[in-house]
Amino acid sequence: MDVLDIARWQFGITTVYHFLMVPLTLGLGMAVAIMQTRWVRTGDEKFLRMTKFWGKVYLINFIVGVATGLVQEFQFGMAWSEYSRFVGDVFGAPLAMEGLLAFFVESTFLGIWIFGWGRLRKGLHLAALWCAVIGSWISAFFIIVANSWMQHPVGVELGDDGRPVMTDVWAVLTNNTALAAYTHTILGALVVAGMFLLGISWYHLWRRRHDGIDTVDATGRVVVGQTDAAPGRDKVDHGVWLWSLRFGAVVAIVGFLGTVVSGDIQGKLMYEQQPMKMAAAEAACHTGSSFSVLSLGDPGSSDCSDVITLIEVPGVLGFLGTGEWGADMPGIRDLEPQYVDQYGATIPDDALYGDRAGTEVHYVPVMWVTYWGFRLMIGLGGVVAAGAVIALWLTRKGTVLRSKWIMRLALLGIVAPFAANIAGWIFTELGRQPFVVAPNPDATGIDGVFMFTAAAVSPGVTAGELLFSVITLTAVYGVMLVIELFLMVKYIRGGVAASMPELGARGHDDDDEGSDGRASDDVLSFAY
Repeated sequence: MDVLDIARWQFGITTVYHFLMVPLTLGLGMAVAIMQTRWVRTGDEKFLRMTKFWGKVYLINFIVGVATGLVQEFQFGMAWSEYSRFVGDVFGAPLAMEGLLAFFVESTFLGIWIFGWGRLRKGLHLAALWCAVIGSWISAFFIIVANSWMQHPVGVELGDDGRPVMTDVWAVLTNNTALAAYTHTILGALVVAGMFLLGISWYHLWRRRHDGIDTVDATGRVVVGQTDAAPGRDKVDHGVWLWSLRFGAVVAIVGFLGTVVSGDIQGKLMYEQQPMKMAAAEAACHTGSSFSVLSLGDPGSSDCSDVITLIEVPGVLGFLGTGEWGADMPGIRDLEPQYVDQYGATIPDDALYGDRAGTEVHYVPVMWVTYWGFRLMIGLGGVVAAGAVIALWLTRKGTVLRSKWIMRLALLGIVAPFAANIAGWIFTELGRQPFVVAPNPDATGIDGVFMFTAAAVSPGVTAGELLFSVITLTAVYGVMLVIELFLMVKYIRGGVAASMPELGARGHDDDDEGSDGRASDDVLSFAY
């Protein structure tokens, strides 16, 4: 295999795996902070239990996410050194801000929150969590600023060595592509967290119905019960899961509606900045305004001759691209000659490209990836929103149906927003090819601010070395996946009692309790 192909597979595998944790951390952290805020304001034990349970899951996901994210930084120096040299002057500022201002703040305050239970006043303890959550959101912003510069380079000029030099950090930080992508990412994270809350809460409410703890009256309204057979399965427990479920459904719906708006803004920006990516996403081989609902073709080819459009809606593509119904949007066959005229039919004969100089450039990304990635992102988002609306309706009388199949469907629904997020990122990154930094002369005024992916790989790395690292990292990530799933399943199945051992304690003196109602001799207090 070619060094470039292996390097791209390595970065793709590790990035996709890491991004499984990112949206859940961003969305669930905010949800936990809201839950603890409600507890501090109301003193309702239900919200304390919710904070402890969902906070435990949040911490497990955060820790694994940090471990997997560290590999991304190393890859820039190991496999992508030429890329790092090219973008280094630009990326230095946002990535330094991410590490110093965001990640350190996030980690420090999260540590204070973990160890501060029963040791800090409730208000200070809550403030620590909010600082950690806000830090994670700021961290995400700086990462997306760096990524968006690759999509839409601004605020730079070319140096004497042919590499971009940042001249306007404010332009980089306020890049319109970054602002739209960040908003879209945060809203997508809320959808992930909302469905996570919904699916797990549905499972626990179903278990209460299945075990006969909760029943329904003649009108179908819940009759909340409790049992002494297991700790924590009382009437408060019912409130924990019902509130979490309905809160998650609302968050998922609001998040989806927000992604529709932000996604529309992103689509219009992409048509301006990367028209080839959007043309490939629509399988728009010819200039026109019809939107393809379903097209088929050879999945291994980017040749428009293999694409057959089965269902299309006239006028919609123009609206998506410009806001004007029926406006003509450029197609692949018209765009490709323009790219060739501007950037050449072959990779330049430049020392930067080494032995890849002179090879043919394919400006059309792999259409089946961009086309179906775009539709999976939108389609799964719509399915999630519909499922959340149905869940609100089905739980309006205070409980869930006893059907095991519906419960399994609710759990399966947790996967949908994760898949939508991954599909969206794959579409974004692969649709940019063959560039690792996409050209955008209209924004920069400089045609030379771009980089072919073929030039980005470290020149001294061999295929064997990269293959070894891919296999090793995949194995390590596989082990970490098993560990995370084991911990997640363990604490999720255990319910609130698994995160609050004090619920099973009997006969302790109230004077021995901390400010949060937990026994002060609880040796596991640090884990919350």
